[in-house]
Amino acid sequence: MRYNPLGNTGLFVSELCLGTMTFGNSPGQYAAASGVTQEQAEAIIRRGFDAGINFIDTANVYAGGQSEAMVGQALKCLGISRHQVVLATKAEHATGAGPNDGGASRYHLLHEVKASLKRLGTDHIDLYQLHGWDPATPVEATIRALDDIVRQGLVRYVGVSNWAAWQIAKALGKADLLQAERFQSVQAYYSLAGRDLEREVVPVVEAENLGLLVYSPLAGGYLTGKYRENKTEGRRATVQFPPVDEQKGEGVLAAMDKVAAAHGASLAAVALAWLRHQPAVTSIILGIKQPAQLDENLKATKLTLTNDDL
Repeated sequence: MRYNPLGNTGLFVSELCLGTMTFGNSPGQYAAASGVTQEQAEAIIRRGFDAGINFIDTANVYAGGQSEAMVGQALKCLGISRHQVVLATKAEHATGAGPNDGGASRYHLLHEVKASLKRLGTDHIDLYQLHGWDPATPVEATIRALDDIVRQGLVRYVGVSNWAAWQIAKALGKADLLQAERFQSVQAYYSLAGRDLEREVVPVVEAENLGLLVYSPLAGGYLTGKYRENKTEGRRATVQFPPVDEQKGEGVLAAMDKVAAAHGASLAAVALAWLRHQPAVTSIILGIKQPAQLDENLKATKLTLTNDDL
């Protein structure tokens, strides 16, 4: 397991991160990807930490907060020291039906960070990320609120998720003008089947030395090849996320077949190894439901691709 610096923080995170959108029973938009029980979550986290993973990513909206609570309970039950784990969570998406139950306002963020801390069972969050862009709140107001949260010691570092390059650049400029806490990371979708990020976001990430945290590295299971023959089972049969251009995707899978055969590896390992070789990528967020699935993904850490492979 390699450890990479997170932006300009001096903090090192494992190249693989345990994503927890699968934890709990989600009634909403994440239902198709959820279902992991507390016992299963503890087995996954234990296996991950035994393999050298020190990074966990969650969000206040995963299973209505249940995911955060399960992570906190798992760390306690497993006896994993708080100092050994880098905890990341998110806020901004709506947590209720009220007009102020979402967004990146001071009102919402101060309420949500305390709720997340309580569910996680900790006194601080290492990386607090905005889950999306809020067009209703001036970015200056959001930056000032996050800066205050950091100064209060509730959060160590801040980041963003699902932001466009111009939004990231604007926020960094405003933070510098205000002498406030800068964003240190960007969480975004990136995979062999979805490389749009390379056009504008990756150049910003590299220019500003931001940490790039990649989610859906297997394109919702598409890059494992399991949807070639049977498209009626699995997560993508219910929710086509992330969207994949299957006409182009067939060519990608064909190229991956050759690389996998040459290395005696699975398609999943090849897809993850390709991301490990991208200089901008700091950590790859895995969506795991079973320890055996994690074991398969961990094989990517031992897979070195040649220039021809890449």
